[in-house]
Amino acid sequence: MAAFSLILSLTLGFIIIFTLLLSSSLLLSNKRHRFRLRKFIASIIPNPKLPLLSNAACLISFYKNRRRLLSWYTDLLSESATQTIVVHRLWAPRTIVTANPDNVEYILKTNFPNFPKGKPFTELLGDFLGVGIFNVDGDKWSVQRKLASHEFSAKSLREFVVKVLEDEVSKRLIPILENAAENGRVLDMQEVLRRFAFDTICHVSLGIDPCCLDFSRAPPPLAAAFDAASEISAMRAAAPVSAVWRLKRVLNLGSERELKEAVKLVRGCVDEMISERIKNGGGGGGGSGGGDLLSRFLGAGLEDEMVRDMVISFLMAGRDTTSSAVTWLLWLLSGHRGIEKRAVEEIASIGDTQKLGFDDLKEMNFIQACLCESMRLYPPVVWDSKHAAEDDVLPDGTPVSRGDRVTYFQYGMGRMEELWGSDRLEFRPDRWLDRAGAVKKVSPYKYPVFQAGPRVCLGKEMAFIQMKYVVASVLSRFELVPVRPETPAFVPLLTAYMAGGFNVRVRRRRGQE
Repeated sequence: MAAFSLILSLTLGFIIIFTLLLSSSLLLSNKRHRFRLRKFIASIIPNPKLPLLSNAACLISFYKNRRRLLSWYTDLLSESATQTIVVHRLWAPRTIVTANPDNVEYILKTNFPNFPKGKPFTELLGDFLGVGIFNVDGDKWSVQRKLASHEFSAKSLREFVVKVLEDEVSKRLIPILENAAENGRVLDMQEVLRRFAFDTICHVSLGIDPCCLDFSRAPPPLAAAFDAASEISAMRAAAPVSAVWRLKRVLNLGSERELKEAVKLVRGCVDEMISERIKNGGGGGGGSGGGDLLSRFLGAGLEDEMVRDMVISFLMAGRDTTSSAVTWLLWLLSGHRGIEKRAVEEIASIGDTQKLGFDDLKEMNFIQACLCESMRLYPPVVWDSKHAAEDDVLPDGTPVSRGDRVTYFQYGMGRMEELWGSDRLEFRPDRWLDRAGAVKKVSPYKYPVFQAGPRVCLGKEMAFIQMKYVVASVLSRFELVPVRPETPAFVPLLTAYMAGGFNVRVRRRRGQE
């Protein structure tokens, strides 16, 4: 398969070069066509004004560090006086990468209009997310943001989410862990949490139950298609030459064909639900979906296509982010039993863990501190990019040209000594608590895990509700013992995950036998 992919990429490369040569000979006489040809060539060939050595040196460095890109970027940013670097990479736009909070605030808030996601970014996810809120700028974003902001602040949605969590945890998650404890079998907690998150987000977003946590069944087609679409979209972003995936898409080959089929299935499922909901009069304020987002968005009078793409966006955002964060926290706690003990004591002090309410979850300050600290070290999304609409200058003096990709690097920011001190690599939840035990307010531009500014994550509170509920339900009943003693690899895609899964043996916590 790898050999086939290499041959295919080389073949497509030769096709691109041949097309350029043929086009230049056929269109030389037409001035307008000559301009278009030059523009196309400029889009896939490095800017000749940039030093060729910079491009070549960067390509060599990328190859040498291809298996440790996150650490490499972090090292470069740590060595920079401004915590900012400029990358000149072959066949890619000039990229500015920063871990400087002042720059992050400028990009996400102060001069927000000049740093949209931009066409290069929206093209990567456009086939999957369409005109959904996470893949658009301007008026389309504003309309969806206003609607989503209203719905996410509704008390009825919070209550609905807690009810969904209560059912999913008591009827599925806990029985799976109890079975593993009784039979002594190894359980991949990462896979369990991913399935749990997909069941939960489908309940909340669509009002359906895909039964992913039922291991006696094959994963539903919707879940498999969603995985494929997410992974292939992420592969687009990692491709060294965008012209390759673009041509594969035009020719309907390889991964692009798989993406097309996966997106068709996902959109088809959601379109069918929308039609059924409208037919049954389920739009608006709870409808037949019992308060799910689809019912709420349909009641707002938006076009069906926008509603579909909004829901798909929230499915993507709510599925793997929370499962990733909880997976890494549970792994960290397994190596810090003293901290785990404090977490269990806080959970016990709340009272009845069989039925956790919204107010109970809000009181779990130490659990929240643990989650914040885990996401500082292992953020579900490791970086986020914008594209400059006009020339600009960042607060640290870095010049920005129109069209430059400007990236803030959450993973690296969590490891900057200038931001977190000499113990930055240690798992220390107390850094998030004040003397009274309350959670400190930390600048979102120092800790942009949930973004910040006008695009700050609307689901932040919902995410903490879900993560706290799961952590409290698991830790109060069970102790997880990792099968592998070594530190697992942190792999970034659209959402980061743990390579090889998080395989554990489950033991009932003392007092829970």
